[in-house]
Amino acid sequence: MSNEGTNSNLSASPAEPNAEELLKETLKRCSPETITAALAFRQSGDVSLVPTVVLGIVERFLEPEVIDTLRNGDDSVKFMEDLGMDSLTMFEAIMMVEESLGVSIKNEELWDLRTVGDLKGFISGKLSGVEVTAKSKFYPIEQIAAVLPQQKPFLFLQTAEIDGKNASGTYAISGKEDFLEGHFKDNPVFPASIMLEALGQLGVFHFLATDESQADGAEESIFFTGADGVRCHRVCKPGETLELSVELKRRRDPMVVYSGKILVNGEKAASVEEIALIVAPKEQA
Repeated sequence: MSNEGTNSNLSASPAEPNAEELLKETLKRCSPETITAALAFRQSGDVSLVPTVVLGIVERFLEPEVIDTLRNGDDSVKFMEDLGMDSLTMFEAIMMVEESLGVSIKNEELWDLRTVGDLKGFISGKLSGVEVTAKSKFYPIEQIAAVLPQQKPFLFLQTAEIDGKNASGTYAISGKEDFLEGHFKDNPVFPASIMLEALGQLGVFHFLATDESQADGAEESIFFTGADGVRCHRVCKPGETLELSVELKRRRDPMVVYSGKILVNGEKAASVEEIALIVAPKEQA
């Protein structure tokens, strides 16, 4: 994955020797429509061909059972959640897009491309010279772990997305969590207390990722002080994914207060009216 800037030339240029065959080889497992669109783009620089190329390349990396989700879906289809693409597969697909269209995407830009629409719009913007600003900032688990004080096996946040005063995230219950062996015997149920912990971690991550003092190098400790209005609405089991969300309600140093909820397949699993956190410099902790 390149970290260099974009250098796209939309005007038609003489084809390099064997360039067409090299492109066909790169896209050999893609559909004929994808190859035709990529070749036409190489000749004309027509940005309207980009969606066909991008979607065709994405489809080439999908499992058969989710191809219809891509074909029948709209721009809101998510690569990870809806299509089951992991970070490595995304990197492979993006590298093929780069090679086919002659566009360069920085590593840090890749994390914000969560949906089909994000990717199509971003590539089209790159090629036409129009800057596309992400609506929200996405963080994979590697970046989350680099920010949060909690670490595995007590890290219950695998992805996060920040949009202003709101944050969302996910945690997939694997069934391999040690505490599930005794909660409960022969009937594993994800503890409500850990669900609340996951929401708290998302709140802490939102604070640390958006707090200006962090950019100044200030080191702070954050402590959970209380929660009000906690409600559990359903049992959560292995194989399910917790869809977490928090909203910053108020901040008055040293206290930060969030509300939060958890959904599973769109069904409310838990909610909390207030999660209170105290922020203090590490030397005072």
